Amino acid sequence: MTKVLMKGNEALGEAAIRAGCVHFFGYPITPQTEVPEYLVKRLPEVGGTFVQAESEIASINMIYGAAGTGVKCLTSSSSPGISLMAEGLSYIAACELPCVLINIMRAGPGLGGILPAQSDYHQATRGHGHGDYQLIVLAPASVQEAVDLMTLAFELSETYRNPVMVCADGMIGQMMEPVEFPTEGRGEPMADNDWALTGSEGRERRIVNSLYLSPEDLDAHNRKLKAKYDLIAEKEVRHELYGETESPDLLLVAFGTMARICKSAIDDLQAGGAKVALFRPITLKPWPYAACREAMDLLPADAPVLNVEMSMGQLIDDVRLAGEGSRRVEFLGAAGGVVPTPEQVAAKIRELLP
Repeated sequence: MTKVLMKGNEALGEAAIRAGCVHFFGYPITPQTEVPEYLVKRLPEVGGTFVQAESEIASINMIYGAAGTGVKCLTSSSSPGISLMAEGLSYIAACELPCVLINIMRAGPGLGGILPAQSDYHQATRGHGHGDYQLIVLAPASVQEAVDLMTLAFELSETYRNPVMVCADGMIGQMMEPVEFPTEGRGEPMADNDWALTGSEGRERRIVNSLYLSPEDLDAHNRKLKAKYDLIAEKEVRHELYGETESPDLLLVAFGTMARICKSAIDDLQAGGAKVALFRPITLKPWPYAACREAMDLLPADAPVLNVEMSMGQLIDDVRLAGEGSRRVEFLGAAGGVVPTPEQVAAKIRELLP
């Protein structure tokens, strides 16, 4: 395979095509606009469909319709645009339709700013629409991993008939790095299935529906969905442990871009003899609680955990859940597009080391 230099947003678009997705519906918003800009040129070359909707609300409902016909489909947006998709996303999850969303996070709240942030963590992982549904959420830390996770996103969405979000930040979306694609050309379409709406001539009628007027029927549907989410949590958890993995004196927890910055800080400190590890969740949903707790158990009894993120503290909730009260969790964060530097992370580590 040949490496090519690509911007993160453009690499995500190309990775979707290589995964077999040639149907895109979306609306421009910084810092993800290069995703539709790339696809509006590229999709016609592979016989694909590109529609710029009049709004994010329209685009998620176009995804709803396309997913119902059993085609691989994609939308992308940034932060407030994802918020506008909330109602449609809940319908898609309730109907068990596969699709993929890209969120290139920007700073908030409100209109905020166009610089990178990680302040959509709760939005992505807590099911930001109404009802008792869950997304699968993947968080890349490089452009190459964004490509790899885009391929995985379409596989998981089809396997579990569930929306999957690739959740990155504006830095990953805008930076350029060399990448390799696992396949050549346009990927395969979704496999034949017995649920898609393809016209009822010659077969029994199929219905895609999220309305259950009977409380008992709706309860049964929710229990069915919960069983699926439990299966996903059992089989699809992904994480990375970096640095001193035998007997660290301090454990950091971070994801995405912030995890890369933490790795740089760890490398600098380990050159001076410090023993520091990083636990990086790759699946933000389902969250790798058991693996994080095992990483915490490597620490001395009184050692703290340092949570680092580009927000005022959202990932920290899951870090505390993983520790189940067994660890003091310290915090280093920034917001508004401010990105903590390796030097700032290293300084906080030195403050906490024995």
